[in-house]
Amino acid sequence: MSATKVAPRVRAPAVIKQIGHFALHFAAMCVPMCIGLAVGDALYFSLAGLAGYSEPFSELPYLSVLIVTVSMTAPMTAWMLYRGMPRRAIAEMSAVMPIVAIVLVGLSWLGVLPKDELALLEHGLMMPAMLIPMLLRLDLYTGRVGNTMHVRHAAGQQ
Repeated sequence: MSATKVAPRVRAPAVIKQIGHFALHFAAMCVPMCIGLAVGDALYFSLAGLAGYSEPFSELPYLSVLIVTVSMTAPMTAWMLYRGMPRRAIAEMSAVMPIVAIVLVGLSWLGVLPKDELALLEHGLMMPAMLIPMLLRLDLYTGRVGNTMHVRHAAGQQ
């Protein structure tokens, strides 16, 4: 008699629920980012216009990348804090935006990307880039982690 291990079967409804939880969490982080983006860009374009810049994304590319990074990251981070997400997950997710910005600026300095497209590229890459830490923490973002995660987090364990 051989001892073979059988992989546990995952019920289809559980997988669908986990995918839904993941998608809902992603959308819940994208909404404050989009609001921050809209408000941040409107304010930035208004202030830049007052300073004499009609096309700040192309005329002030590096400042524009910084503004986009902050205006998208800050509301998402605030929302995650409000929702009681673990601090480590918040830090990981919040680090994505500056990393994207640094990579884009670096590629611009190397001549791979035109400076005047950096802010628009950043707008488009931020949300897809968030999927990286989410996929690395599937248990958290799919809802497979129950209350024990919050208890461990509250006790200072990661």
